[in-house]
Amino acid sequence: MKNKKILNYQIITIIISIILGTLLHFTYEWTGENKIIGIFSATNESVWEHLKLTFFPMLIFAIIGYFYLRKEANNYIEAKSIGIFTSILFTVTTFYTYTGILGINFLLVDILIFILSIIAGEYTSYKLMTIENQSTKLSKILALLIILFFLICFIVFTFNAPNVNLFKG
Repeated sequence: MKNKKILNYQIITIIISIILGTLLHFTYEWTGENKIIGIFSATNESVWEHLKLTFFPMLIFAIIGYFYLRKEANNYIEAKSIGIFTSILFTVTTFYTYTGILGINFLLVDILIFILSIIAGEYTSYKLMTIENQSTKLSKILALLIILFFLICFIVFTFNAPNVNLFKG
């Protein structure tokens, strides 16, 4: 029963994260380039800004899911942190690998990478939550620090992007 509850939540998270992430691609423009909306929406076509489309929906559902699943998986925070990191890593490595090989990017492939990155991240979270793992206070703190690090980076680099290809759009 425990695994089914976790699996059902993960499936819902994947579906809604894909929908929400897709909407976040446009919300900055729709709001007349509102700076607050820009914190969690793509403000340009850079890979970095598109990572927000994965990060923020997954983070929102990780927070909501904590209240629903924390008793089902004592390593919930760690699993979600690793899942989000997996999603970001999948996006960056897949995008730069295929565009490096082909020398060009294709919108359809980029959309597929976005969808697969959320699936990969949530699948990773699911697998970690369904193993018998004894979480520690230290592992929870480290997992929260990873999430906080990403959150701070997304906020800071939205307004002060380094002059690196990842941030150019």
